[in-house]
Amino acid sequence: MRRARSTGGTGAFRFSVAVLLVSAALLMRPVFAAQSGQGQAKRDPAAQEKEEPVYELGPGITPPRVVHKVSPHYSGSGGVRVAGTVTIALVVTSQGLPKDPQVVKSLDKDVDQSALDAIRQWRFDPAKKDGKPVAVRIALELDFHSF
Repeated sequence: MRRARSTGGTGAFRFSVAVLLVSAALLMRPVFAAQSGQGQAKRDPAAQEKEEPVYELGPGITPPRVVHKVSPHYSGSGGVRVAGTVTIALVVTSQGLPKDPQVVKSLDKDVDQSALDAIRQWRFDPAKKDGKPVAVRIALELDFHSF
């Protein structure tokens, strides 16, 4: 993380987003957390109905595509400039919604929070397997550059 005192400027940020294709050694293997049974607490039946298999991206799975993007809003305090990348891991559900976003590469606590708040509002065309929507794990990189 680099921080330097601002000599003025608007505090506005430009950012770019790249979807990282996260793949595991065993591609296309669905991950059924509910079936493992190890260390698992009993769950509410309504919650179990909402669970769906989560796939890793790989051959035979078309990745999700962003259809609605909300820019993170970060206004640095004290004229501090921020430049760097926040990486967020999440599941894109078969309905195209972000689920359980978590920061895996941090930049700054406030910048990380603004990235999480924005990602929660994103919408996706879901990933597809055999032409049907499926849930997948992905990582998003949000690049922050103050000017």
